[in-house]
Amino acid sequence: MSLSKFKTIFLAIFISGLTISIILNPKESLDASTRGLEIWWEVVFPSLLPFFIVSELLIGFGVVKFLGVLLEPLMRPIFRVPGVGGFVWAMGMASGNPAGAKLTARLRQENHLTSIQAERLVSFTSSSNPLFIFGAVAVGFFNNPALGILLASAHYLGNLCVGITMRFYGGSNETLHDSKKVTFLSSIMTAFKELHTTRIQEGRPLGKMLGDAVISSIQTLLMIGGFIILFSVFNKILSIIHVTEMIAFIISGILALFHLATELSVPLITGIFEITLGNQLVSETNVKLVDKVMIASFILAFGGLSIQAQVASILADTDIRFKPFFFARILQGVYSSFIAYLLFNPLYVNIQAYNTTDLPVMLMLHSPEWARNYWESVIQIGPLITLSSLMLYVVLYGRRNVFSKPL
Repeated sequence: MSLSKFKTIFLAIFISGLTISIILNPKESLDASTRGLEIWWEVVFPSLLPFFIVSELLIGFGVVKFLGVLLEPLMRPIFRVPGVGGFVWAMGMASGNPAGAKLTARLRQENHLTSIQAERLVSFTSSSNPLFIFGAVAVGFFNNPALGILLASAHYLGNLCVGITMRFYGGSNETLHDSKKVTFLSSIMTAFKELHTTRIQEGRPLGKMLGDAVISSIQTLLMIGGFIILFSVFNKILSIIHVTEMIAFIISGILALFHLATELSVPLITGIFEITLGNQLVSETNVKLVDKVMIASFILAFGGLSIQAQVASILADTDIRFKPFFFARILQGVYSSFIAYLLFNPLYVNIQAYNTTDLPVMLMLHSPEWARNYWESVIQIGPLITLSSLMLYVVLYGRRNVFSKPL
């Protein structure tokens, strides 16, 4: 039997089994679906929508090209990607998954990147946003704001390490930089020239550009919401039919090999499928804190198969391959876990040994109420933002695709 036929049979059996499991467990499936919808409704949609819209406008007005010229001397020698990658990296860290993939795909579609450069770029611009790390994980799950600095440091340093590693991906035939010496003044002038040229070439008026940005962003977020709900149900079904426990038995041997608590095997498997629930289960496990921090760092870096499915869907519209991204997620998980272990004493244990009143606000153990308050405010106003945005989307989509057509 050929590999293609085997894959067809496997997928058919898998999807059929998942469907039957959902039918046999309607209450559990509905609860999991509702939970996934709440995550998207309250947090994901309102936190990602502004970044998606603004990034579309920045690309359209040429600001990204402007930043690309300025960041070229930094991004190309270190990561072997054009300067526009700096914008994607910054937006990816600020807004979280899957913003890095969406922006990379957009820049590839406009030929600002080659396919190899895009594969390098998307590999290290996928990250969790600071709000999720500080507000949800450190404060919400672990109830320990001091862990936010440690988790964020391990996470973003892991991103950096992946970027440096992936610079060797795709061969070494590219020119790393122009041999012509470029001064800072000439770089500024070239950047402004690119900015003006891009704005002139953009034929859409401001209203049309803004409407397109809103429609494109909301369509992407609707797709993301579908994946979140699907994988929430999928994760619950695997737990009900005890597949999670069977896989966890194998993973526990790997954890024991690295002298980590085997009790973390189930939370790790859960986190591999869904990042939020996985970190919550890690925080509730009664093991050493350093072990929990390492596993939480791995889950944050890997991102969960739910997020990876979202990225795969976004990249499917381009010639950017998904395999390098998947490899990079495993690599970042290893990097972040190791960095979390190295920084556990200097960024957590040693900080608590000092008088917290002598520390900056960001490093105080009990002071960062901003994280909890900001997270709670997002959850409170998130549904209102989501509902308002969806209503705006219906109006814009209707005007362009329904009422504009002759009857």
